[in-house]
Amino acid sequence: MTLHTTGDGLARPKLLVLGATGKTGQLIVKQALARGYDVRALVRSPEKAKGLEGVEIIAGDARDEKALRNALKGRDAVVSALGTPASPFREVTLLSSATRSLVNAMRAEGIQRLVCVTGMGAGDSAGHGGFLFDHVIFPALLRKVYADKNRQEAVIRDSGLDWVLVRPSVLNDKASRPPVRALTDLYGFHGGSIARADVASFVLDQLQSDAWLHRAPLISW
Repeated sequence: MTLHTTGDGLARPKLLVLGATGKTGQLIVKQALARGYDVRALVRSPEKAKGLEGVEIIAGDARDEKALRNALKGRDAVVSALGTPASPFREVTLLSSATRSLVNAMRAEGIQRLVCVTGMGAGDSAGHGGFLFDHVIFPALLRKVYADKNRQEAVIRDSGLDWVLVRPSVLNDKASRPPVRALTDLYGFHGGSIARADVASFVLDQLQSDAWLHRAPLISW
């Protein structure tokens, strides 16, 4: 990842975060700042970003390619922590449409590194959430959301970018408890949980590591 130089002459990674006002997104921003990143966030509602101190806020819709290109100017990498509420009845398209626009914008701006948070239940991690998640929560509340997460992952896999898909197990707000398990062989894995703080840390690690490049690890405690 090529680093841009800040005004003080120091090379600090310049990061764009999507989904920065969500619970996990806020922790990604907080930890990125602690690591010395120059952080910019594209947010639909700036009033929801008032708690994101030390972050450059740009107002815009993540589905708008023009807004994304503006937000990407001078950035080194992108983290997408976009989420969407459970949707038992309505079709969900936000994640895939925003990601399609993001990929186009990143190509146009010459930015390669993308780390995207999806979730346990996407792609080949489906059926590994444990009985309650797989047979009750997923079919009743998340089926349409995960159909869109699958479309989102497909867009990224076909993007030609330097991508990592991060699939957290069931999220909680507990204190960080490393080490995190990162798995692509899910034989024998049936459910798990992980703190949002540990997800944020794992996501940021992928910005300057190729350990999981072009792969989709499921992460859990």
